[in-house]
Formats: sequence, C-alpha cells, structure tokens
Amino acid sequence: MSTSYTEAAQLGPFFDLPAGDDLTSWFTHLCEDQAAAAAFTAPAPAPAFEAPLLAMADPRKRGAEYQLAPEGESSGVKRQRSPTSSRENSGGSNDGDHEHSSAIVVAGAGRGGGRRLWVKERDHEWWDRMNSPACPEEEFRRAFRMSRATFEAVCEELGAAVAKEDTMLRAAIPVRQRVAVCIWRLATGEPLRLVSKRFGLGISTCHKLVLEVCAAIKAVLMPKAVQWPEPAADVASQFESASGIANVVGAMYTTHIPIIAPKANVAAYYNRRHTERNQKTSYSITVQGVVDAAGAFTDVCIGWPGSMSDADVLDRSALYAQRGAAGRLQGQWVVGGAGYPLMDWLLVPYTHQNMTWAQHVFNERVDGVRGVARDAFRRLKARWGCLQKRTEVKLQDLPVVLGACCVLHNICERAGDAVDADNAYQIFDDDMVADNPVRSQAAVAARDEIAHNLLHRNSAGAPGFFLK
Repeated sequence: MSTSYTEAAQLGPFFDLPAGDDLTSWFTHLCEDQAAAAAFTAPAPAPAFEAPLLAMADPRKRGAEYQLAPEGESSGVKRQRSPTSSRENSGGSNDGDHEHSSAIVVAGAGRGGGRRLWVKERDHEWWDRMNSPACPEEEFRRAFRMSRATFEAVCEELGAAVAKEDTMLRAAIPVRQRVAVCIWRLATGEPLRLVSKRFGLGISTCHKLVLEVCAAIKAVLMPKAVQWPEPAADVASQFESASGIANVVGAMYTTHIPIIAPKANVAAYYNRRHTERNQKTSYSITVQGVVDAAGAFTDVCIGWPGSMSDADVLDRSALYAQRGAAGRLQGQWVVGGAGYPLMDWLLVPYTHQNMTWAQHVFNERVDGVRGVARDAFRRLKARWGCLQKRTEVKLQDLPVVLGACCVLHNICERAGDAVDADNAYQIFDDDMVADNPVRSQAAVAARDEIAHNLLHRNSAGAPGFFLK
C-alpha cells in the first residue's frame, strides 16, 4: 500500500546528519581527508544569474534542466545528460538534435570571459570543406548544382537581405552559410535532418533559413531574373530562325509538383492524370511557365491545385489577366500545348483527326517551340532535386520555394552552368486531348495561314531546327 507525501514526512528521515562543526568532524572521520571535508561542507557561491537551458540528450526522456556554465569554462566541455528529447518534422523542431555529438560550446554572454550559456556544438566539417577556397570546383558544383562564381554572385545580391547581426549570446550565421543551406536543400531535396548534419546547425534553424532565403530570392532577385522580354524582337527572331513561325515571344508549359495530401480541400489537389500513370494516388500543385528561346523563365504562375486543367490554370494567371486579356500581346504569339485554348495571342496545335499535310507540318513546328519550354522544366527539375519527390514544405510556403527554384534556374542558365548528366530528369507529357477549345475565329484563320506558309517554306527547303 502506497504512502502519501504527508504520511511519509511524519515518519522522519532514515538517518540524521549532525550540524555545524559536528558535521565537519563526522565527515573528516568518514573520509579521512580534511581537505575533502572542508570542500564538502563549504557553502556554494551564489550564481551571478540563472538562465534556463533546454538541453537535448536522451530521446526517451522528457523535461528541462537549468544549467549554468561554471565561470571561466571553456568550449568543448562535456555536458551532463539531460532528460529532454527532440524530433524532426517539416515545420521545424528544437535546435537540439540528439543524433549529434553531446559536446557543447559556449555562446558569448559577454566579451570578458564571464559566465556563459551553454549551447550545443555541432559538426560542420563538411561545410568548412565546401566553404574553403581549396575545395575543388567540380565537387562544389556537384553539391550545389551551380559554379562557385554563380554562388558568390547570389550571395552578393542577397547579402543585405539575409544578413543578421551578432547578439550578446551568439555570433550570427554568415551570409554564405545561410545561402548555402537553402541552395543545398533545394538541390538535393534531402530532409532537414540531413541538412542539419551537413551544416552543423539545428533542424529548426535550417528550416527557417530555407524559407528566409527563398523569400529574399523572391523579393530581391525575381524582379531582375524573371522578366517579360521587352522589346521582344530579339526573342521573336530567335524563335523564328528555329521554327519558321514569326512573332513568337514565348513557349508555355505547365508541370505538376507532387505534394503530401493536404488536410484541407484534399480533393482539389488530387491529380488524376498522375494517379493513372503511376498507379498510385497522387496530389500536386501546378507550375505554369513561359520561357524565352534560351529556356529562361519570363513568366511563372505557381500554386494552383493539381486537379485543375492547363486551361483553368491559365485563366487564373497574371499572364492571361495582365497581358492576354489586356491586349498587350497583339501581333505576338505564345506557343502552348493541346491543353490550352486557341486565342488571338496563344498558338496551339491541331488536334482533330485526318489532318492535312500543312497541319502536320505546323504541329511539328509548334511541338518544337513547345519543346523549348518542356526542356526548360526538365532542366529545372533535374537541377533542383526537391521538385522530384513529394515535398515536405508546407503548402502555404511552397509557392515561394518553387519561385526561388525558377529564379535560380534562370541565374544558372544565363551563367552557363549546365546540368550534370547524372542528374538528368525525364518529363512525361499527358495524352493529347480530343480537341482544344477555340476562343477566337480570327485565331483560327491566323493559324491556318501560318500552316500554309510553313508548308510552302518547307517545300522550298527553308532551314529549321525543328524539322523532322
């Protein structure tokens, strides 16, 4: 039968210790060491301050302990084990990761070697090697999917936006390391636990850095890197020399990024086409992009649910509202696939049966132009491994992360940073729809005229990269 705390107090202690000088004599007699007895009975000095430290140690135990580093304690001292656990999740977790070494460092609470708060020391050997000028260029490029020169340029552009100041407790993470955490996470798609180990930072710190740097890329670099070609004469000339179709200012394509089934509106994100192809239930969000003749993005629309068709995504995009419907693309063409409607500014292939020879030639040329956008998305997904698997990024944060991938893609493409063959990625097109809607009879006549002219040019032996 258990005994209550009150009842136990009435029973008294198992034995009583003497007080005062009798205690010193008693302990001296017990250990036969006067110095040890004096140390044992001496009153402990009052601490200068007390600060709570949530120290992570054994994942099977929970709780917190208050620790105060002894005065003059140097870094690298082994800490006591504390009964607190940590776990990783997509939204971040405690910076203490029990899989790391149990060594600790001190974050300066002052500049004179006074008492300091203990924080966890982590292994950052890999990042130190990557950050060293002695690191081979090829190894750096394989890790970050870009050259060192491109990485330095990105860091310089983002420096003012992501830099932090040192505090009384610890030094700020350098800009280069902040940017590297984000780019390596995007390039590999590895979970935050592995990002933490690579860079010697806490899991929640890595999660926060990825979102902060992606937001800075969107705010600082996207207005510079993703721009509609104005004037568009150079882009139109490049497309015409390759396809024979005049006044083409962009190629459009829509891809899907797999996601974990969301808790709300799950049916809206259900991707029927991917589910049928992969024989596995799939959920996704869409990324619609327009690229120039070099495969750099000039317009992106990110985040609409995966159940929507390409035409539905287009109708809700800024490209349609601010350019197409506003009449800013008169006399110009954006080339898309069969999933888009034929409009005064949007050129799509023929999809009906029993096509004429002119229509076949037209479709080949349109497919070649559209292939520029398809290849751009293929390189985008090959370069940024986070796009190849179901992402653990929260749905509300995903448009910013995907936008950062598109911006970095443009920067790498214009810097001449090629995608390694080992990272090649294949994109599967959906089956051609039975027929695409026609929203303009004038566009029907214009398409027929283009097809007729292409047939005659083809018969005359006019060159074109997309001829089959």
